Amino acid sequence: MDFTQLLQQLHDATEVFTVQDVVITVVLSFLLSLVIAWVYRETHRGATYVQSFVHTLILMSMVVGIVMLIIGSNIARAFTLVGALSIVRFRNAIKETRDVGFIFFAMAIGMACGTRFYLLAIIATFVISALVWVMVNFNLFAKETASQLLKIWLPSTVSYDTLFDNVFGRYLNRYELVAIETVQAGTLTELVYSVEMKRPSEAQEFLSAIGNLNGNNRVVLITGQQEVDL
Repeated sequence: MDFTQLLQQLHDATEVFTVQDVVITVVLSFLLSLVIAWVYRETHRGATYVQSFVHTLILMSMVVGIVMLIIGSNIARAFTLVGALSIVRFRNAIKETRDVGFIFFAMAIGMACGTRFYLLAIIATFVISALVWVMVNFNLFAKETASQLLKIWLPSTVSYDTLFDNVFGRYLNRYELVAIETVQAGTLTELVYSVEMKRPSEAQEFLSAIGNLNGNNRVVLITGQQEVDL
């Protein structure tokens, strides 16, 4: 039995989709997910970029395409796959909300390829990718003044209620206490503020002024608070 006869027998036994359907689904979902991955990399901002996440997007798109081929229009298969996949538990925390959007983007393209809506998959990939690129590069919906995290350590015996009011009023447009935690075995208190500076160029002077009030303990000003765990 040669390879051609083997493929023919497998095709006859399948009767639901052809080898051509499988190849088109896998290749097209792979190529389109490459576009998604490229857009994700080029529009990513911050220090949380992970190469394995991008590889996962590509793999997910192809796997979802195959899953949709398997399900087809068979409701019984759909419920069987739901039951089988429900035992999978994902424990990796996603720090950036935009990553969730790209996950659904890759899944949707895989579903479109697997259900043979090839033109829809191609058009959706390029249109959505272009819109994401426009939003990022034109910085749409960004606030004029960026919020930052300010972390201050001070002795636990020091009252902080009004300690920094004068300094905050001089350098900040807005400030809000968002977390309090004891550190160094309870000898120090860590205060975490969400702040907006009046003039970002005065950051060093601002930190020095706080250092004079907290006994020159640790003071940290963090930009990009959405990417940092409190």
